Amino acid sequence: MSLTLKPTHATVNAYYETLHELGQLSFDHEGAVRSAFQTLLAKCGQKATPRLTLVPEYRIERARSSVIVDGALVDLYHLPHGYWEAKDQQDDLDREVKLKLDKGYPRDNIIFQAPERAILYQGGARIVDQDISRPDSLVQVVNQFFDYKAPHIQEWEAAVNDFSERIPELATAVKKTIDEEKKRNPSFVRSFEDFYSLCRQAINPNLSEEAVEKMLVQHLLTERIFRKIFNNPDFARRNVVAAEIEKVIAELTKRSLNRDEFLGGLERFYRAIERSAEETTNFSEKQHFLNKVYERFFQGYSPKEADTHGIVYTPQPIVNFMVRSVEEILKKEFGRSLGDKGVHILDPFVGTGNFIVRIMQEIKTTDLPYKYENELHCNEIMLLPYYIASMNIEHAYFERVGEYNAFPGICLVDTFELAEAEQAPLGFMTAENAERVKTQKEAPIFVIIGNPPYNVG
Repeated sequence: MSLTLKPTHATVNAYYETLHELGQLSFDHEGAVRSAFQTLLAKCGQKATPRLTLVPEYRIERARSSVIVDGALVDLYHLPHGYWEAKDQQDDLDREVKLKLDKGYPRDNIIFQAPERAILYQGGARIVDQDISRPDSLVQVVNQFFDYKAPHIQEWEAAVNDFSERIPELATAVKKTIDEEKKRNPSFVRSFEDFYSLCRQAINPNLSEEAVEKMLVQHLLTERIFRKIFNNPDFARRNVVAAEIEKVIAELTKRSLNRDEFLGGLERFYRAIERSAEETTNFSEKQHFLNKVYERFFQGYSPKEADTHGIVYTPQPIVNFMVRSVEEILKKEFGRSLGDKGVHILDPFVGTGNFIVRIMQEIKTTDLPYKYENELHCNEIMLLPYYIASMNIEHAYFERVGEYNAFPGICLVDTFELAEAEQAPLGFMTAENAERVKTQKEAPIFVIIGNPPYNVG
């Protein structure tokens, strides 16, 4: 991140004015005086490159403990670029810093601040300890804080740019291998045709071979991400659609494609994602991170298809509002609740799963297992968001219940095709997916919530 803050800037003047006003009113405790520096950091974050948002009371989960810093500056992937911890003038700042570091507070780009003093740690070492009662000194510390870029952030940004540039090249290489195998490998042809047939029955009878080939490319390039980011090594085996695609990939890699060698050029990207995912320390952060990785990947890989399917994800505050509104209407008009038995809920265009995850948060933990197994339903037409939704929903359940169960309510299917009277009698990708579709069609759906595709095409 970078910032050019000057002593004459209004943001700096406002900091000192706020402290002066609080001092005149004899408010000098931490809860009062920290607001001045919090406002300063928040405004600087909005002007930084990349743009950063200050998240107050930011929780950092560790393997055996967690700490809450007064603030963290995060980017659009929710990756923290820097941390802040406030104290008041009466605190022994050196003692407080030692206590916090001993508790497990980060040592990489964290500023410990009192109204007239700042201590900055970067790269594990204390590099600044300065009186900030004068604008020149304050600006120097703040600029140094914003100019620092942790090694894992540098690695991440470089890898993302590299990956975006290499997607077309890799996709072309897979397509070439598929074409060659179709000419000379009967086993692959049979496997591909079986999968293509399932896709036509499940998604759209007019689905092109090119669209199915793209599904194979997407799976091949992203399967490791889904395994690693949530520490789910069995993802490709447990997910009913991923398991089917793996059969086709297995035929593809028997003779013509060494999977490890082919993906070797992306090792830096995968490592950067996995390293960055470690910095997103709780489930909601991981969920948001994965959604952003998907958006960046998919828009780079196939912007035309993204537009055709109307990929626009609903901002989380709107999701929250919609779910709370449905709960209120259920109570007011029907005397029921999202968690009640018999209230079947469907998101027909689930995307990456945000609506279902938010609904689960509204349901009591004791009611959730039954609801999860029987009365939550959702559909997705595209492979990558289907994968992400499966992962997000399953991990939201694990976070709440402490038990990992595959989500039985998600189907890879075209909701619009599902509503047609005439349908292929077989298919829906796998027998299990077909059974899920049948269960959903027979369910007495009570609530439909979601964000339908906006594109008329």
